[in-house]
Formats: sequence, C-alpha cells, structure tokens
Amino acid sequence: MERRIKTFETAEDLAENLAVKLREDIDKKKILNENFYLSLSGGNTPKLLFMILASPPFSEEINWNNLHLFWGDERCVPPEDDESNYGAAKNLLFDKTPVPSANIHRIKGEEIPEQEAQRYAGEINKLVPFEKNLPRFDCIYLGMGEDGHTASLFPGKELYGTALNICGIAEKPDSIGNKIQRRISLTKDVICNSEQVIFLITGKGKADTLSEIIHQSSGRSRYPASNISNIYGFSEWWLDQEAASKL
Repeated sequence: MERRIKTFETAEDLAENLAVKLREDIDKKKILNENFYLSLSGGNTPKLLFMILASPPFSEEINWNNLHLFWGDERCVPPEDDESNYGAAKNLLFDKTPVPSANIHRIKGEEIPEQEAQRYAGEINKLVPFEKNLPRFDCIYLGMGEDGHTASLFPGKELYGTALNICGIAEKPDSIGNKIQRRISLTKDVICNSEQVIFLITGKGKADTLSEIIHQSSGRSRYPASNISNIYGFSEWWLDQEAASKL
C-alpha cells in the first residue's frame, strides 16, 4: 500500500488547492459528457473547502451540473443539528451556489438508521457507476480522528445492518462514555473501490497518530485509516504543517 503525501503550509492552503483540483477533475469529466461522483467527509477542513467553493472564482467556474455529492458517513441527527455533516455543507455551500438539488444525495440522519442504511445503499446502487460489483466513486474525501478512525470505521468496531455491502451502521461512545452515538457509514469495500481516496488531515491533534501510521513498516494497522487505499493500491494524504509536524 502506497501513501502519497502532500503537505501545505496551512489548512487554508490545503483547501484552496483541493478546490482547484476538484474544478479540474469535474472539467475532465464534462469533456467526456460524464458526471463526477464525489463523497464528502465531515470535519473542519471540508468546511474551509465549502467556503472557498462558495466564493468567486470557484462558485462561478465549477460545473455544478456535472457534480453529484454524497457522504462517507453521517451522524444520526437531523440536518439542522450542529453535528450534521450535511447541515454544514448546506449552510456553507449549497445555500450559496447553484448546485442542483437533484445532485445532492444526503444521508437522512433523522430517519431510523436501519431503514436509512437500506435506502441510502439503494440510492447509491442506482446512481453511482459500478465496477467490480461495487459502486465506484470518482473520489472520496476522508478525515481521520485522533483515534485513527475514518468515515465511521472505528478501531475494533464493525459496521452492522450492512446493506448491499455499500453502507452500514456504526456505534460510538460519546466523549463522556455513557451514551452511544449511532452513525451511517460507507463500507471499507466501497471506499477502497474509489478511483481516488484523499485524506484531509489538519491540526496538531492528529500529528502523533499520523506519524505512527506513516512510519509503520508493514502489516495491518490497528488504525482503520491506515488500511484504506484506492483501486490502484494507494491513497493521497493532504496535510497541513501542524498535522505533518512529526513526520
């Protein structure tokens, strides 16, 4: 497994360069008269990206009609909740750009998780092109927690209620440890079937875990993020200087 590392001075620099890449990737698909299927992540770095995309020149130059947006995971909360990944994207991006509503494919965190996992798997199954018997996104953005989780794939935990091997349900104890938070997540198989897998990692809090992942010599890691690659066997890790400080 190969990791291609790109380091930027700040999180803002990272998000700016990612916006440029996204615009170029969508344009390449438009030339072929094809859509670009992108799975978003939650977290602070995507929020920076949304703000950049919602401002000129990107808001005017992105071919929004050719961009279809999905999510790698979502907390089981309504869209107006502060923890909703979709809610952040709506407030910072969708409400400020002409992205067609039909191109926004959100996980409905307010619904019964078991039913929503089935529904969302069916929507992906219907819309996203298939290769090797699985949906193949053009690109999947991923974050990473300090515990090494990515999407809602947590150390030592398995998804349950998996639908069509596309998405399932995760459970995570909250910070106090007395309440279980439920989430819906893409499976590792779908993530690894993507054309591109790009980790977006910023901040000093991720530096220790990131260093352990990058410097691990071989074998499977206890960190789910470490075991992710795309169909070609590599992943891109976009970092700011703080996250990369111990590499």
